[in-house]
Amino acid sequence: MRLLDPPVLTEVEWTVREAAHQHRVDAWVLPHQQRRRAGEAHPVWDFLFTYYSQAPGRLRRWHPGLGTVLTGPAAEARLSWPFHARVGPGVAVDVGAFLAKRRTAVGWVQGLLSATAGRSAQFGCFGLHEWAMLYRPGAGEVRHEQLPLRLGQAGTDAVVESHRVQCSHVDAFRFFTRAGVPRNTLAPTRETQQQLEQPGCLHATMDLYKWAYKLSPAVPGELLADCFELAADVRELDMRASPYDLSALGWAPVAIETPEGKAEYVAAQRGFAARGGALRARLLDVCRHLLDD
Repeated sequence: MRLLDPPVLTEVEWTVREAAHQHRVDAWVLPHQQRRRAGEAHPVWDFLFTYYSQAPGRLRRWHPGLGTVLTGPAAEARLSWPFHARVGPGVAVDVGAFLAKRRTAVGWVQGLLSATAGRSAQFGCFGLHEWAMLYRPGAGEVRHEQLPLRLGQAGTDAVVESHRVQCSHVDAFRFFTRAGVPRNTLAPTRETQQQLEQPGCLHATMDLYKWAYKLSPAVPGELLADCFELAADVRELDMRASPYDLSALGWAPVAIETPEGKAEYVAAQRGFAARGGALRARLLDVCRHLLDD
């Protein structure tokens, strides 16, 4: 992205945005850190910090994104951060250094996001991927053993057997039980990810957060936080619609085995797809600006 006169933020201007970002994400970060110090696990929220590899401290780091120069003494500390350099009167993202190391990855992310955006959203999965992860489990195949099953094991198996399982997301499919794998109508792999991923998929929507932090510091902190917040909202639905009983944590189930539960799930799924579509477009803009540099 070529900017003859890049925007410049004073220290007062950018530290206000930085503080707002930190306050926003701390709603999830601080409780997670407190639980970790206490040795406590959370079956819903830990996913955002374990399945996704972004450390809580990195999530709290606000970046202005591409082309913006930060000024003032506080900006100097960023020179020790990856992919930052002096630019004019201050410090900005070093696009050349970033691309020297990550150009191939940026191209792959752009290809995936573009292919997903160009595909029609599908809303007929009803979250059955979580049920297939618990279908007739063998030894070591239950991930949340501390949580009871709403319908018991036999009832969970019956739901899977009475539905068409059609998961298109490789990183959900790879957690299916050995018995659950052949029940899926698709066999997604990393090699077919760009051909199969579609914007209605809850996991594809949550993964917008992953692509946002993989593109950091080129991504503005506000966009990263938008993607994280959406991932948190989707994660809640994903677990409420799962076979697990979360009533002890204060969550009512989305009973996808019933017509009413299916309708509730699809309505939420459509809303998430719309939010995800807008964020995907913003991430694609970042990719295009990077690769056009």
